[in-house]
Amino acid sequence: MSETMRTTDRTGSDAALLAGTVIAVRAAGSVLRERFGDVVAHQSRDELMRALAANDDAALGILRPSLTDLRPQARWVEEELEGGALPPGEWWVVDPAEGNINHLHALPEWAVTATLVRDNQPVLTAVHLPLTGETYTALAGGGAHLHDRPLRVSAPAGLGLSIVATSQARPDEDERVVRRVGSSITAMLVDALVVRTAVPATLHLVNVAAGRIDAFWQFAGARADLLPGALLVTEAGGRVSDAEGRPWTPASESFLATAPTIHAEAVATLSR
Repeated sequence: MSETMRTTDRTGSDAALLAGTVIAVRAAGSVLRERFGDVVAHQSRDELMRALAANDDAALGILRPSLTDLRPQARWVEEELEGGALPPGEWWVVDPAEGNINHLHALPEWAVTATLVRDNQPVLTAVHLPLTGETYTALAGGGAHLHDRPLRVSAPAGLGLSIVATSQARPDEDERVVRRVGSSITAMLVDALVVRTAVPATLHLVNVAAGRIDAFWQFAGARADLLPGALLVTEAGGRVSDAEGRPWTPASESFLATAPTIHAEAVATLSR
């Protein structure tokens, strides 16, 4: 079999996997939507962690068996906040409640994500927003879509005309990273038109892929909050790198996704 035929067969197989992944994230999203409503009160960190875990467990009860059935040979990343490179092979990288803290506070910015990673490269992803019913998908070499509509990044004339965004990677971040985040926001407030700061990262990244905002950056970060958006933005024609402009991998210490027209300016701002 020729290399072209093998590539075509794999792409077709991955497209079928993506269709099954969409079904799984939508089903998990329905479970979380039923749990959404009033603010979930908590008086201690332990109470908060139990509430977060309850949401994760409810969604994982759908996602884990569904995705395992789709790809039994793929291993499972157990901790959604972990970063760094993965061992070789296939892995499901899942965030069962991306923006879980927002869900508990009755805020609408949360999602369910599932990404298949092959040898540290994301090959397919599905991001479902249960409150709006939107499902964003990307397939390596097959483009990025909102339902059946192709996505395309923006083309701003410069950073000074751009809406940019950043996110907090995780609670209890190292102070060095926190200070770097703060200085980068200040730099972007000077150079960009508007700066948005909120969690979760994935919801900013679907907006970059859809051309609604022009750039997103983050220091540190977990695989689960960056891999879905990395594939969506790349397949929508965007640029993905680290904050210094080098190729991004799950082992990178920073992340930048932009419209190609402002990538160099964004790197320069973040490198100050």
